[in-house]
Amino acid sequence: MKKAELFFTTILVPLDFLMLVLAGLVAYFVRTHSLIAQYRPVLFYLNLPFNKYLGLVIGVSLYFLIVFALVGLYKIKARRMILDDFLKIIIGVSAGIFILVLYIFIKRELFDSRFIVLAGWFFAIIFILIERFFIINLQKILMKKYHFGVSRVLVIGKDDIGIKIIRNIKEEPSLGYFLVENMAYPDLERIKEKIKNPGVDEIILVNLDWQKEDILKLTNFCEENHITFKFVPNIFQTLTVNSSAITLGEIPLIEIKRTVLDGWGRIIKRIFDILFSLIFIIIFSPLYIIIALLIKIDSPGPVIYKDYRYGYKRRKFKFYKFRSIKADLCDGEFGTDEGNKILKELEKDQEKNIRNDSPLHKIKDDPRVTRIGKFIRKYSLDELPQFFNVLKGDMSVVGYRPHMSYEVEKYNFEQKKMFCSKPGITGLAQISGRSDISFDEEVKLDLFYIENWSLKLDLIILLKTPFVILFKKPK
Repeated sequence: MKKAELFFTTILVPLDFLMLVLAGLVAYFVRTHSLIAQYRPVLFYLNLPFNKYLGLVIGVSLYFLIVFALVGLYKIKARRMILDDFLKIIIGVSAGIFILVLYIFIKRELFDSRFIVLAGWFFAIIFILIERFFIINLQKILMKKYHFGVSRVLVIGKDDIGIKIIRNIKEEPSLGYFLVENMAYPDLERIKEKIKNPGVDEIILVNLDWQKEDILKLTNFCEENHITFKFVPNIFQTLTVNSSAITLGEIPLIEIKRTVLDGWGRIIKRIFDILFSLIFIIIFSPLYIIIALLIKIDSPGPVIYKDYRYGYKRRKFKFYKFRSIKADLCDGEFGTDEGNKILKELEKDQEKNIRNDSPLHKIKDDPRVTRIGKFIRKYSLDELPQFFNVLKGDMSVVGYRPHMSYEVEKYNFEQKKMFCSKPGITGLAQISGRSDISFDEEVKLDLFYIENWSLKLDLIILLKTPFVILFKKPK
């Protein structure tokens, strides 16, 4: 564990404390300001003068630090992510406020200003988020310009994965790595030279196709010299990430699960899907009406385009979108004869079909698209009706994109693995480049999501999606 990691983690504790105290003070002054007080007179001055309130804020702030530690805000990391911290800040502050309100309700002590409690909650999230954003970016700058806290890494393996790792290290200094050397195979004698000059903090073994004795010597060497050892797992190690052990009589068996979206994982995700889609549809119902009217005004035909797509376990379901293509060129799953003829010609055109490297098609400057269709496609507004697919249970808010039936027929074995979960409106592939990435890379990202699903990952993807839609690049 490097000193820089300890420093940037330790400094968060006093800074969080100062932000919490500041949030409490700002909430107090906002509540007692004349602009607010003239509408709601301040009644807690006698029971809670400022000096007593300040002591209370300091005590509550110390209590919040304990809550923050429990939710993982002080976990020591080489690199912190603002979105990861953002979710934990909301959880930590909300949990702390909830317990505080519960205490006030039971004891009927402290103060009875609900405004201060809500304002304190709001300002605590904002101030701590600003503080964390500043610290995270300061750490990135120090890593990039001064190599402060950077791990000197030696990569063993020169295959495609090794090349990607090296490229990431060189192109993203903020990842916190500095490449010492890239070796083709684990040569202990050369490694011994490198740990003396310039020094090595970590060794990454890319390829495990070496003699077990060589790998064991390497791991023992790293342990003796206090060097962090990491390796890229092979396919069998990746498969056993989601597994459970049982016994058949006296024989131990390991079941390889396709996804963590089994049991409670599936229940939690379904509850989240229902709540999120209901809230979204209610809040944005005026937008649904406006888009429907614009489609009707722009071109004759139905507002909603209905199609059939493959979903969970390759079951077909009726799929909804706002119609963005001329009505006489699209009709149900297979389209009209004229529409299909135009589509086949466009698919053959390598300049028009930007996804010609895959079973999918993505047509640039599609002549079938209406004027309003171009706009709603640009900002993915045509996909809003899919929240009704989520309510029906055919789709999830987050998952892989559902593709057309004839496209799915061209999938290989690896690509068909996606059907062990529900398709989604947005997903990991969509926030990682959308149609700019190859289909193979899209499938790998979707399979990674399925195998490593968590509610936190869903929230991160949802928070990133608007940035990708608006700015056409992940944030």
